Amino acid sequence: MFALTQGLRRAVQTRPNGISTSFAGRRRTWQRTEDRVSRVASALSALGVRRGDRVAILAFNSDFYLELMYALPWLGAVMVPLNTRLAAPEIEYILNDSGAVAMFVDTGMSHHLKALDGRTPALREVVWLDDLAAPEGLLRYEDLTSYEAVDDAGAHDDDLAGLFYTGGTTGRSKGVMLTHTNLVVNALNGVAGMGFDADTAYLHSGAMFHLADGASTFGVTLSGGRHAFVPRFEPMEVLLTIQTEKVTHAQFVPTMINMLVNHDRFAEFDIGTLSFILYGASPMPEGVLRKAIEAMPHVRLMHGYGMTEASPIVTLLDPRYTVLDGPFAGRLKSCGQAVLACEVRIVDADRVEVPRGTTGELAVRGANIMKGYWNKPAETQAVLEDGWYYSGDGAYMDEEGFVFVVDRLKDMIISGGENVYSAEVENAISTIPGVAEVAVIGVPDERWGERVHAIVVPKQGWALTADAVMEHCRGQIAGYKCPRSVDFRDTPLPLSGAGKILKRELREPYWQGFTRGVN
Repeated sequence: MFALTQGLRRAVQTRPNGISTSFAGRRRTWQRTEDRVSRVASALSALGVRRGDRVAILAFNSDFYLELMYALPWLGAVMVPLNTRLAAPEIEYILNDSGAVAMFVDTGMSHHLKALDGRTPALREVVWLDDLAAPEGLLRYEDLTSYEAVDDAGAHDDDLAGLFYTGGTTGRSKGVMLTHTNLVVNALNGVAGMGFDADTAYLHSGAMFHLADGASTFGVTLSGGRHAFVPRFEPMEVLLTIQTEKVTHAQFVPTMINMLVNHDRFAEFDIGTLSFILYGASPMPEGVLRKAIEAMPHVRLMHGYGMTEASPIVTLLDPRYTVLDGPFAGRLKSCGQAVLACEVRIVDADRVEVPRGTTGELAVRGANIMKGYWNKPAETQAVLEDGWYYSGDGAYMDEEGFVFVVDRLKDMIISGGENVYSAEVENAISTIPGVAEVAVIGVPDERWGERVHAIVVPKQGWALTADAVMEHCRGQIAGYKCPRSVDFRDTPLPLSGAGKILKRELREPYWQGFTRGVN
């Protein structure tokens, strides 16, 4: 049987007095954490949350957030972590699409409450997930911990554990349905691949709504390790927390690593306990890697590749290959080999496996693969077949099973570790008066790997500016999705014979001199 709460119970059984969480000057043991989890689950039940109900979380990182990630499955409810960078219309859509009956929100996200008021009919309760005083009329999270403890409801295996929303090629986010089995198998893959044990102290510096951080969350608990938190990534606070909490494991995107090792006060901090960093979402630039190795010679660096639909880990690159010199140096551009409980293959357009070294679509099979997209059977059917998930990533595999991602068959940009679907940005820009045509592509960016770039054809007689396009987008979509640069052209966008915009043709001038068309 696979159940998220089993990992919590194991931590209590094996390390009842071990420290579970460290945040805001307070520490709790695993025994105390389990008690609080069961009480919060009891309170939610008293508020009318039932097994299978969806409950949203819109907050920055904290020990409360972690407790909630276990209290909801303890009750048999479904967590819906919300991206804190989304705009109010995007949050509204997810709340309504998921049918969330309750939402937890903190001070940093409370500005959305006014915009959402009256626009989410299924939402019955909003709970304040913060140490600060709650606005009038809102329950405080800490108040929920005073309820009588209840037994675990027993959700497990194929029961839905979470809806994790990811961007959509049609412009609407899709709720990825992940079960208890999906998330527990991913946790086991993480334990085996990243070496979590009872001595692990893991830093949550990446956003907890994101499965990049979730790749480790449940595995650390299962091992009886310790969770430390910063509300969000800020170099000084991260370095200080690593030092004071004696952090051993962390997860960063390459941009974050660059910000840390190049910080002018980096050398002031003792980060000698840090022994492992998982990085992903984009390849490690050679200059950043060289600086990281020089600044942190004791730290093992591991590249991870995955996607929300795979819970998320698919491949890991052993730290021995994260080097610039020596016999293993050529593997650096690979995202690694399949994790233990995951099968990977490269297929052609007919979904037939291709010979090693041949580029095709990367497909994944395993108990970590999603149940499907929430209320989207057609989209689910398009990517799931005979247990295989077809990722939309163009890749090849060498003779030893190392995977190299070289292109994206789906229209997606990865900027600073966040997925941006072009259709979402194009939909926003298309509503600007004076826009005749628009195409959004990813172009190389030294800091972010890729940046969102818009190509706009104005209507005849209209004068548009890049600033106006970017400002309009900021009111419609999350800031990280907004174009960082805009080009205008007075000729129509190039089309295929089927009438589709030829984005490869549009991207080509920007990617000249690069060995592949994605970063």
